[in-house]
Amino acid sequence: MGHRLSKITTRTGDGGDTGLGDGSRVRKDSPRIAALGEIDELNSAIGVLLAEPMPETIRATLESIQHDLFDLGGDVSIPGRATMTPAQAGRLETLLEEWNAGLPRLKEFILPGGTRAAGLAHLARAVCRRAERSLVALSSTEKVADAGRIYLNRLSDLLFVLGRVLNREGSRGDVLWQQGRNR
Repeated sequence: MGHRLSKITTRTGDGGDTGLGDGSRVRKDSPRIAALGEIDELNSAIGVLLAEPMPETIRATLESIQHDLFDLGGDVSIPGRATMTPAQAGRLETLLEEWNAGLPRLKEFILPGGTRAAGLAHLARAVCRRAERSLVALSSTEKVADAGRIYLNRLSDLLFVLGRVLNREGSRGDVLWQQGRNR
């Protein structure tokens, strides 16, 4: 990368367009830029979650996910690029099964919340689902590799389970939904 980011303010986007990784320019409201923004927001939400106390194994996993999300952003920023692999989603699926195995079975829907860390994991999950929808929307007009979309789908599941795990780490249970509670 060298000095690539040495100048942050370039004024090249002042007219409502922005540069992609291949040098082409698109409008800032294009589906590709929307997907990039959602992936960036997801990575930022995970960064906020990482500011919370948590077991080192979870921290290492989330940091690894942040690198994967940069890989995905790179793919989305260069039309036709596809570096994400099924193995990346496979790692998430393995973790998902491992973490979920230690949790009690769900008999009710749960609400996002409990500990602050769990709430942030649920917020990241919601952002992840939005990023996935943006990638699906982009794929309706342009070719997008399947691996990134599948990765986001597995990641949203993992973040749901992580919220439950973090509640247990914080000595809290799931926050159960009580249908009709306020009727």
